Amino acid sequence: MAKDMEVGGAEYNAKDYQDPPPAPLIDSEELGKWSLYRAVIAEFVATLLFLYVTVLTVIGYKAQSVADECGGVGILGIAWAFGGMIFVLVYCTAGISGGHINPAVTFGLFLARKVSLVRAVLYIVAQCLGAICGCGLVKAFQKSYYIKYGGGANSVADGISNGTGLAAEIIGTFVLVYTVFSATDPKRSARDSHVPVLAPLPIGFAVFVVHLATIPVTGTGINPARSFGAAVIYGKDKAWDDQWIFWVGPFIGAAIAAIYHQYILRAGAVKALGSFRSTSYQ
Repeated sequence: MAKDMEVGGAEYNAKDYQDPPPAPLIDSEELGKWSLYRAVIAEFVATLLFLYVTVLTVIGYKAQSVADECGGVGILGIAWAFGGMIFVLVYCTAGISGGHINPAVTFGLFLARKVSLVRAVLYIVAQCLGAICGCGLVKAFQKSYYIKYGGGANSVADGISNGTGLAAEIIGTFVLVYTVFSATDPKRSARDSHVPVLAPLPIGFAVFVVHLATIPVTGTGINPARSFGAAVIYGKDKAWDDQWIFWVGPFIGAAIAAIYHQYILRAGAVKALGSFRSTSYQ
């Protein structure tokens, strides 16, 4: 297998993979393609299913733990529900929409020029609407439990400052989006093409471990659509008071992950500088 080689400072591009060209900022032609709307529908349905299963798991655990402190799936089970659903849904939708299921992931990929502004905006709208509908289904099926046990809404835990909650969301989202970039890197995809489930697996596992770490802090957002959908359907003040944390934190974390992967690990800044220098001497 050919590899990138650096000898005496010179780089040889004997690649066995192809970096896709940067997505245009605004691609008006994309609006006329059915593939865009198919992808938007896939994001809507995937986020709906994600919120339905995960919020129902959270509420079920809280209801069971009231009667028996050792009952229910526990924090470990909740983390598995979130991570497992992401693994399943990314695997199912990656070939259609890329399997974002998260505005922070979409934002990070937009900053890295992996998706256009038009696609990013439509994805985020679809994800938020899907989250609202998913939580709405949970409330319709478990109305008494839904309100009584908090509706699966995110909020900063008692005794935890907003700054700590914000930091937890930034770091947690960084872990997730960094994993997304690494798992979907064209170089890694070429090397590991014989393992078709490789990308969804680490992404789902990243969601799992981040939930283990941050459920006691914020309930774990790292997905603005997940937090927004639950807050809309639950409708209580506490969910809205902390809502900004679950948008600002994930977007900052996603931006840091995009910059770190694209401009440090993939040496995008060095390549851009080299291209500028070669152009200036012509």
